[in-house]
Formats: sequence, structure tokens, C-alpha cells
Amino acid sequence: MTATEIAPTARVDRSDRARARRRRGSIREFLTGHLFILPAILGLGLLVVYPLVTSAYHAFTDWNGLTPATWTGWKNFRYLLGHDPTFWPSVRATALFVVMSVPASLVAGLALAVLVNRALRGVRIFRTIFYLPVVLPSVAVVALWKYVYDPQYGLANQLLKTLHLPTSMWVGSTRMAMPAVVIVGLWGIGSTMMIFLAGLQAVPKELYEAAQVDGAGPIRSFFRITLPMITPILLLQVVLQMNMAFQTFNQIAILTKGGPGTTTDVLMYKVYFDGFYNYLNTPQLGYATAEVWVLFLIVMAVTVVTLRFSSIWVYAGEDDR
Repeated sequence: MTATEIAPTARVDRSDRARARRRRGSIREFLTGHLFILPAILGLGLLVVYPLVTSAYHAFTDWNGLTPATWTGWKNFRYLLGHDPTFWPSVRATALFVVMSVPASLVAGLALAVLVNRALRGVRIFRTIFYLPVVLPSVAVVALWKYVYDPQYGLANQLLKTLHLPTSMWVGSTRMAMPAVVIVGLWGIGSTMMIFLAGLQAVPKELYEAAQVDGAGPIRSFFRITLPMITPILLLQVVLQMNMAFQTFNQIAILTKGGPGTTTDVLMYKVYFDGFYNYLNTPQLGYATAEVWVLFLIVMAVTVVTLRFSSIWVYAGEDDR
């Protein structure tokens, strides 16, 4: 065999060996990458996907959590929507809480953000003070509020007496129970304030300077410049606050237990009561799971509608139009 015949063969062999090395390297990188993300995949599968699939199954079963589940089809949903005497009052209580708490938290959070968005001495201390309640345990905070609302010795009525104003039963009153729960929710608006503060600090200063040259005052600048520029942040806050309001539980479980009557019997507390705390019957985990899925569909529908009509009032930059 001549040298001219051997050379191409050697080049082919080297090319095959190079491709084999690259292939082995690609396989090694693939396995190494998946090994690093394996904990996240396992966590997602075990803590999200598996519970989601099993809950979808148990929503169509009669299951008490102790004995094997029995398939019942749409029975849970038919009873929930058509025969459960506490379902629609729970929907009304949940809707009332959302309508009251979401605007209140948005307005209070934005007001605090505007207040601390100033170059004043010690402003960072006030930011820390307003944010501090967020890091406190929510159960402990709500338990303290239970004593604040005590009709006889609570701080709320003592303050009203000092101001010569009529006192209230607070969480024991059908008229004041829901407002009292909403007030407790406002205790943790520090996170809302911080998100709004980030949005306020991102507004270009040139816009305020131009408005000042044109003679616009602080109030007009706020409604004509600040508010339109932070509408994307406002949309984010609306969605987050609505999702949290639909799932509120701690305040209800500690302060009112759904009472008085069904005034504060929101859906999440109803799910808990039917699934775990119903001392009159055995636990109805299958029925409670069906309630969770109905709540999920309600939250998803409200979120989709909010996002669908957000283009009407959310300002998009010139590049996004």
C-alpha cells in the first residue's frame, strides 16, 4: 500500500476518534448537568406534581385519609355547588374579604412607599420599622391582635374610650368582624411597600423636572407621572394581593373561626374545617380536595380576567407599543 493510500485512511481514523471523543464529552456533560438539577427535579416531582395529580384524583372520591378512597365521580362537586348550605356564604365572605383587603393593602402600601421615598435623614430607619412586621411569625402576630380586639380589656376599645368614641365587639360583631380581620392583614404591608418603593425609585427624575418646569405640583405630578409609570408594578401587586387574599387562613382560624355565624367563613377555612376539623363527622378529605380545586379555578379565572384587561390601564413603554 502506498503512502498516498495510507494518509486518507489515517485522517478518517483520526476524525472518527475525534467524533467519538466529542460524543463522549457531550454525554458526560448531559449526565453531569442532569445530576446537578436532579434534586430540583425530585423536589418538583414529589412536592408539586405528585400532590397535584393525587389531589385531582381524590377530588372525585369519598376519602377520609385513613381508608382507601372510593371513586364517586362528580358527586363532591354536585353537592358542593348545589346542596352545600355553607358553600355560597363562604364564597360571599371570601369575595368580601378580597374586595376590602386588596384595595386597602394597595393604597396603604403605596402611601407608605411614597412617604419613605424621600431623601430625609433617618428614612432608612423608618423603612426598617415599616418592614419589620413582615419578618415576624404571622401566627404570633394574629394571636396578639386577638388580645387587642378583646371587648373588655383590649387596646382597641381602650383607645376608643380615651377618644370618647363608641366601642365595638370587633371580631364578635357581624358588622365589624370582617373589617377587623382586614385591619390585621394590613399589619404586614411592609413587603407591599418595598415593592412599590422599588417602582417609585425607577421612575426617571427627568420627568419630574420637566413637570416642575411646566408648573405641575406634587399632586398633579403623582397622578400624571408617578402613578402611570408604576402601573406594571401595580398590576403585579394586584395579582399577588388577590391570590393571597383568596387563600387567607391564619387570621380567620385564630380570630373568628369563621364566625360570628358565617360572616368570616372564607373558603380556605371551610376547606380546613371540612377536611380536618369537622368534629361532627369523620374527616372529608376527598370533599375538601374538591373545594380546593373550585377555589383554584376561581383564583385562576380572576387572575386571567385581571391580566386580560390590564392593557387598558397598565402603561407600556414606547418600545412595547
